[in-house]
Amino acid sequence: MAVKTLEDLFVHELSDIHSAERQISKALPRLVRASSNPDLAAAFEAHLEETAGQIERLDQVVDLLGIRLKRIKCAAMEGLVEESKEVIDEIEKGPLRDAALIGGAQKVEHYEIASYGTICALAKQLGYTDAIKLLQETLEEEKATDAKLTMLAESGGNQDAAQAT
Repeated sequence: MAVKTLEDLFVHELSDIHSAERQISKALPRLVRASSNPDLAAAFEAHLEETAGQIERLDQVVDLLGIRLKRIKCAAMEGLVEESKEVIDEIEKGPLRDAALIGGAQKVEHYEIASYGTICALAKQLGYTDAIKLLQETLEEEKATDAKLTMLAESGGNQDAAQAT
């Protein structure tokens, strides 16, 4: 896709995060099964439901603005999902794997936070006031999920992993 205008960039970034969210929705059930910590599994399940709402919000933005998403695959998310598969394949189920899954999930959240921050800034510049509200709501959810993951790690997840090795 040739990106020649700010509008083109906005559509490209929106298409990219839409792909990323869809990839996440497919990967999260695997993370739920791979977790040994019930609180972590519950966090992944909750984020799966939240991700469905985020995809719905992106679709609302598309409809609201009358734009058409590009058919692209988010290469960054593809890599992050692949990393999670490697963690599952290479680390025995237990506290150490859980610590690695939390770290991987935070990488995903940080990518999403950066992406939604960028898209919000572009939407603001383009005057897409109604879209900003929807995108900002998702950005805040991503920040909250990152904070929950940090709390899981700091409230014993990393300590459990240290004691297990």
